[in-house]
Amino acid sequence: MPEIPGVHQALDELARQHRLPSRSVVRLHVAIEEHLTNVILHGYQPGQAGIIAVRFAFEPGVFRILIEDDAAPFNPLEAPGVDTSLPVEDKPLGGLGIHMIRRSVDELEYRRANGRNILVMKSRIN
Repeated sequence: MPEIPGVHQALDELARQHRLPSRSVVRLHVAIEEHLTNVILHGYQPGQAGIIAVRFAFEPGVFRILIEDDAAPFNPLEAPGVDTSLPVEDKPLGGLGIHMIRRSVDELEYRRANGRNILVMKSRIN
Protein backbone atom coordinates (compact mmCIF):
# COMPACT_ATOMS: atom_id res chain seq x y z
CA MET A 1 0.00 0.00 0.00
CA PRO A 2 2.76 2.52 0.73
CA GLU A 3 3.98 2.23 -2.88
CA ILE A 4 0.67 3.30 -4.48
CA PRO A 5 1.40 7.07 -4.21
CA GLY A 6 4.56 6.52 -6.27
CA VAL A 7 2.47 5.01 -9.06
CA HIS A 8 0.21 8.06 -8.99
CA GLN A 9 3.24 10.36 -9.11
CA ALA A 10 4.61 8.50 -12.13
CA LEU A 11 1.25 8.86 -13.90
CA ASP A 12 1.15 12.59 -13.10
CA GLU A 13 4.66 13.06 -14.48
CA LEU A 14 3.83 11.24 -17.72
CA ALA A 15 0.58 13.18 -17.99
CA ARG A 16 2.47 16.47 -17.73
CA GLN A 17 5.12 15.39 -20.24
CA HIS A 18 2.54 14.26 -22.78
CA ARG A 19 -0.09 16.90 -21.99
CA LEU A 20 -2.82 14.41 -21.26
CA PRO A 21 -6.26 15.88 -20.59
CA SER A 22 -6.84 16.28 -16.86
CA ARG A 23 -10.22 14.52 -17.05
CA SER A 24 -8.53 11.43 -18.50
CA VAL A 25 -5.80 11.53 -15.87
CA VAL A 26 -8.30 11.70 -13.00
CA ARG A 27 -10.14 8.68 -14.39
CA LEU A 28 -6.86 6.75 -14.72
CA HIS A 29 -5.99 7.56 -11.11
CA VAL A 30 -9.32 6.08 -10.00
CA ALA A 31 -8.77 2.90 -12.02
CA ILE A 32 -5.21 2.44 -10.73
CA GLU A 33 -6.16 3.08 -7.11
CA GLU A 34 -9.09 0.69 -7.20
CA HIS A 35 -7.23 -2.12 -8.92
CA LEU A 36 -4.07 -1.92 -6.82
CA THR A 37 -6.10 -1.74 -3.61
CA ASN A 38 -8.16 -4.77 -4.66
CA VAL A 39 -5.04 -6.78 -5.50
CA ILE A 40 -3.30 -5.92 -2.24
CA LEU A 41 -6.30 -6.40 0.04
CA HIS A 42 -7.96 -9.38 -1.64
CA GLY A 43 -5.31 -11.09 -3.79
CA TYR A 44 -2.76 -11.83 -1.08
CA GLN A 45 -3.09 -13.53 2.28
CA PRO A 46 -2.48 -11.28 5.32
CA GLY A 47 1.27 -10.76 5.69
CA GLN A 48 2.04 -12.37 2.34
CA ALA A 49 4.64 -10.54 0.26
CA GLY A 50 4.01 -10.01 -3.41
CA ILE A 51 5.34 -8.32 -6.49
CA ILE A 52 3.21 -5.91 -8.48
CA ALA A 53 4.55 -4.23 -11.62
CA VAL A 54 2.88 -1.22 -13.23
CA ARG A 55 3.83 -0.12 -16.72
CA PHE A 56 2.59 2.83 -18.74
CA ALA A 57 2.70 3.01 -22.53
CA PHE A 58 1.40 5.16 -25.35
CA GLU A 59 -0.13 3.69 -28.45
CA PRO A 60 -1.57 5.85 -31.23
CA GLY A 61 -4.44 7.69 -29.52
CA VAL A 62 -4.40 5.39 -26.49
CA PHE A 63 -2.74 5.49 -23.08
CA ARG A 64 -2.20 1.98 -21.76
CA ILE A 65 -1.59 0.83 -18.19
CA LEU A 66 -0.45 -2.75 -17.58
CA ILE A 67 -0.63 -4.04 -14.02
CA GLU A 68 0.93 -7.43 -13.38
CA ASP A 69 0.85 -9.23 -10.03
CA ASP A 70 1.59 -12.62 -8.50
CA ALA A 71 -1.54 -12.65 -6.32
CA ALA A 72 -4.24 -15.33 -6.40
CA PRO A 73 -5.84 -15.73 -9.83
CA PHE A 74 -8.66 -13.25 -10.35
CA ASN A 75 -10.23 -12.05 -13.58
CA PRO A 76 -12.03 -8.76 -12.88
CA LEU A 77 -13.76 -9.00 -16.25
CA GLU A 78 -15.75 -11.95 -14.94
CA ALA A 79 -16.97 -10.09 -11.85
CA PRO A 80 -20.71 -9.39 -11.93
CA GLY A 81 -21.89 -5.88 -12.58
CA VAL A 82 -23.21 -3.63 -9.84
CA ASP A 83 -26.85 -2.56 -9.85
CA THR A 84 -26.41 1.17 -9.38
CA SER A 85 -30.18 1.71 -9.23
CA LEU A 86 -30.44 0.12 -5.78
CA PRO A 87 -30.36 2.33 -2.69
CA VAL A 88 -27.05 2.16 -0.82
CA GLU A 89 -28.55 0.22 2.08
CA ASP A 90 -29.81 -2.50 -0.32
CA LYS A 91 -26.56 -2.97 -2.24
CA PRO A 92 -24.52 -6.09 -1.51
CA LEU A 93 -20.96 -5.55 -0.29
CA GLY A 94 -18.19 -5.66 -2.85
CA GLY A 95 -17.89 -5.06 -6.56
CA LEU A 96 -18.02 -1.28 -6.49
CA GLY A 97 -14.27 -0.91 -7.08
CA ILE A 98 -14.42 -3.04 -10.22
CA HIS A 99 -17.46 -1.04 -11.34
CA MET A 100 -15.42 2.15 -10.90
CA ILE A 101 -12.54 0.68 -12.92
CA ARG A 102 -14.92 -0.27 -15.75
CA ARG A 103 -16.35 3.26 -15.77
CA SER A 104 -12.90 4.91 -15.67
CA VAL A 105 -11.27 3.32 -18.71
CA ASP A 106 -12.34 2.61 -22.26
CA GLU A 107 -11.11 -0.96 -22.49
CA LEU A 108 -9.98 -3.72 -20.14
CA GLU A 109 -8.07 -6.89 -20.99
CA TYR A 110 -7.12 -9.69 -18.61
CA ARG A 111 -4.98 -12.76 -18.91
CA ARG A 112 -3.21 -15.14 -16.55
CA ALA A 113 0.28 -16.11 -17.62
CA ASN A 114 3.17 -17.79 -15.80
CA GLY A 115 1.37 -17.61 -12.45
CA ARG A 116 0.67 -13.88 -12.80
CA ASN A 117 -2.46 -11.79 -13.30
CA ILE A 118 -2.09 -9.26 -16.09
CA LEU A 119 -4.64 -6.48 -16.42
CA VAL A 120 -4.39 -3.96 -19.24
CA MET A 121 -6.42 -0.77 -18.96
CA LYS A 122 -6.72 1.43 -22.03
CA SER A 123 -7.93 5.00 -22.24
CA ARG A 124 -8.45 6.83 -25.52
CA ILE A 125 -6.61 10.12 -25.56
CA ASN A 126 -7.69 12.90 -27.92
